[in-house]
This record gives sequence, C-alpha cells and structure tokens, in this order.
Amino acid sequence: MPVEITWWGHATCTLTDSNVRVLTDPLFARRLAHLRRRRGALPPPTAWRADVALVSHLHADHLHVPSLARLAPGTRLLVPRGAPRQVPGLRRLAHLQLHEVAPGDETRVGDLLIRVVPALHDGRRLPLGPHRSPALGYVVEGEARTYFAGDTGLFDDMAKEVGPVDVALLPVGGWGPYLGEGHLDAGRAVEALARLGPRSAVPVHYGTYWPIGMDAVRPHEFHTPGEEFVRLAAERAPETEVHRLGHGESVRLEVAR
Repeated sequence: MPVEITWWGHATCTLTDSNVRVLTDPLFARRLAHLRRRRGALPPPTAWRADVALVSHLHADHLHVPSLARLAPGTRLLVPRGAPRQVPGLRRLAHLQLHEVAPGDETRVGDLLIRVVPALHDGRRLPLGPHRSPALGYVVEGEARTYFAGDTGLFDDMAKEVGPVDVALLPVGGWGPYLGEGHLDAGRAVEALARLGPRSAVPVHYGTYWPIGMDAVRPHEFHTPGEEFVRLAAERAPETEVHRLGHGESVRLEVAR
C-alpha cells in the first residue's frame, strides 16, 4: 500500500499510511499576528480530517488553537509535555483526545506506531516565557517510517535518535527574512538528509507566511528555499529523491523495506 503525503503549506501536512490519516502542526489561518499567508489557498475542510494530529512545539505557527478547534470530535492530539499549562486554550478543546508526550514516548494509532523524538528548538510559548516544554519531532511507522521534524536544528545524535527512516518531511526555510538558532535552512536540511539517508524527502516550512509590510525585504528567503533544497540534495544526497510539492499537492510513495 503506498504512503501519501499532502503539503498544505508551512509545516502542515497530511500523511496517510496504513489507512490512518496523520496531520502535522495544523495551521489553517490566513493571518497570524504579524504574518499573512502570501502563497497558496487556505487548506479546505477536507484537510481538517485526521485520526491523529501531531504538534511539534508551542510556537503559535505550530500550535494554533483556532486551527486545532476545527478538528473533528475524537481526534487524537499529541502535544509536548506541559503544553496545557502554557497554552490555556488547549484546555477548551474538550472534543479532542489530548495526550502530552516527550522524547522517547510511543503511541499506537491503528496500525501505526508514532515515536516521539527530540528536536533542537526553543520550546517556550513566548520568547521570554519562564516555562519550557520540549520541542519534538515524530517518526510515524507503518508501511513506511516517516520523520516529521517540526522545527529543529542539526544535533549530534540525530541519526541515532531519529533513524533509520524512509521519508523525511524537513523544514527548509521560515516565515521571515532571517533564521535564528534551532532551524534548518536548505543547506542544513541537506546535511540532515546525509545523516538520515531517507529514500524520499519533502521540503516544508517555507514559502507560505511572511511578515506584513516586509514583501520587499530579502524576498529570495521566501521564494527559493525549496528550489535550493532540491539543487543541493542532488549534489550532496543523490540517493534521496526530493519531491517539491506545491500547496495542496500530494505525492504517493511506494516504499519497499
């Protein structure tokens, strides 16, 4: 059975494996604080349907309470440990099955095993918030082993903690003209490919949101990370097939173990 991945923009993807729908970092907003969606239509209501939704960390462009509120009753929701304390709005989502997780945890959903892995990223809700939750990645194991990195920088034990995997959903950019610590740009994402050795990769977290009023500031940081990732991967990780999707586009992958 093939594995299907649909990219809805930013870090939001639907992964269908073993007849289970997995939704990553749901964000269905046209505008978020100082950011606006500059490319791609908003995901349709069909994108809200999932058996389980994964939240990688507490930043508002990854844990967006109004988007989570659109999920159907009974949807399982995995969030970093301590998230309800830092994001009180989560407590109002009584229609969801909320589970707090940390690196090393495992959860079964249907025929899938979801492993929680570390990420190198700031886990606070606010830049100056006193409380921390771990930033997470997830490995979804079914017909394929698919790594959703969330937001992360490179870290020494990445191959050991994450791999081996068949498919990698990797961030290659951001929502502003500069990337700080704890992020992957196209070059660092290709280094992650070299460490993990997946057969397939899909670049995410670029080309969707941009700060209002900054359209003319370093526009190449908005438009080109996906293309740059494809180019660099062909040079440095030729064994990995990269699928650069448009917003709302899907790819079906036949994975042979």
